[in-house]
Amino acid sequence: MIVLAFHTAGPACELAVTQDGKVIGELREPMQRGQDARLPGLTQTLLSKAKLSLDQIDRFAVVTGPGSFTGIRVGVAFARGLALATKAPCLGITTLEAALPAGQQGSAIVALPAQKRPPDITYWTQTFRSGTATDEACEMTLETLADLLSSHPHMVYGDAEMLQAKLPDLTVHTARPTAARAAQVATTLDPDLHPARPTYARAPDAALPQSAPMT
Repeated sequence: MIVLAFHTAGPACELAVTQDGKVIGELREPMQRGQDARLPGLTQTLLSKAKLSLDQIDRFAVVTGPGSFTGIRVGVAFARGLALATKAPCLGITTLEAALPAGQQGSAIVALPAQKRPPDITYWTQTFRSGTATDEACEMTLETLADLLSSHPHMVYGDAEMLQAKLPDLTVHTARPTAARAAQVATTLDPDLHPARPTYARAPDAALPQSAPMT
């Protein structure tokens, strides 16, 4: 099975292609915006290097967030567009799923920074059991996450410097989301159960304008 995956929910535009779970090509270009302009060209470059064409792709995968609001929307729309054109399924993989290393056994939680400025420090989190997600991605405060891990120990993966400072005995295994890992995860999942739609895990910051009071 050949899977082409996209990750635009972070500070870069990432693409990867796998065959039966083995990575056969990757591209990564740092950028905060402009992914919509670069994705078509990067896709063609990656496929050319891998000596593949779009009609050889069996599945598409896209990291659906949480992460950059604009990046998520761009990546999901692009991946779904390719899937529609080629009639291949498109699977959504959360940022946390794309960060969890292959072969994880037992209870684990992936924690990645959401809000980084004190006092409102929060993490994007998702829990797993032997590689399978057991809940939805959510945003959790530093205090809540520390309490959870104190009462229910898990293996912890991700980027959690402030959490480690709060729990000095905690071991955090460094991990980051990648397009390659998203492609590997998508190889094993049921497309019907993992649709490609944005995962924001937070209410929008913008508020609707309030109507003027009636007089």
